Amino acid sequence: MTHAFDDEYWDQIWSGERAAAMATSEPNPHLARELSDLVPGTALDAGCGGGAEAIWLASRGWRVIGADIAAAALGHASERADASGVAGLVAWVQADLSTWEPGVTFDLVTTHYAHPSMPQLDFYDRIASWVAPGGTLLIVGHLHHDATGHGEPGHGEPGHGEPGRGEHGHRHSEHEPPAEASATAAAITALLDPDRWEVVTAAETHRVPPGHDVTLHDVVVRASRRP
Repeated sequence: MTHAFDDEYWDQIWSGERAAAMATSEPNPHLARELSDLVPGTALDAGCGGGAEAIWLASRGWRVIGADIAAAALGHASERADASGVAGLVAWVQADLSTWEPGVTFDLVTTHYAHPSMPQLDFYDRIASWVAPGGTLLIVGHLHHDATGHGEPGHGEPGHGEPGRGEHGHRHSEHEPPAEASATAAAITALLDPDRWEVVTAAETHRVPPGHDVTLHDVVVRASRRP
C-alpha cells in the first residue's frame, strides 16, 4: 500500500483522537545520545510534529526552526514551547518539505520519523543539502525490513501515537512501517559523499521504551559535513 503523506493526510492525523498523546511525547532518546556534545548554533527540525525535539534543542541553547506540513501539529508545538519557556528560540514554519526551501543552511539538521510526500531517501538527500559546512546531520527513521531479511521490522514511537503507530500517528500494517517510509543505514550513508561528509554513527537499533511492550526498530545516522 502506498501512502500519500500529504497535507490532507497529516492534518487528519493531527486533528484526530491521538493528537493529544502525540503532542505530549518525550524527545527521541537518540537525539540526546547523539547531540549532547555539540556546541549550540542554528538548527532545523525537519518534520517536527508536536515539537518535542525542537524544544529539547532550544532548551539547550539552539536557535531552532521547526518545520512541519501539519498546521495542527505546529499549533501544539507552539503551545508547548510557550509552556517550556523557549518560545523565543523556536520559529515554527508550516512547510511541505518535499518542495520548501529554507533559503539558509544550518549548523544542525535533524529529522525523526518524518514521512514527506516524496521517496524517503530523496527526502534525506534533500535535507542533507541544508547542512552548513562544519555542521551536523542527524537522521532517525524507521528501519527498513525487506524480503532478504536485511534490517528489522519497524514500529512507531509510542507517545507520538501508540504502539503500532508511527511517530506522527499513522498506523503501520502489522509489525512494520510502509516500505516507502523506511530505510537502512547503508542506504542512507550511501547518499553522503565521503569527500564532503564524515559518518559518525550508522546504526540499526532496537529498544523497548519504558512503560511499553513494543520493540522499536530504528535507523540512526549522524554525519558531519566537512568544512
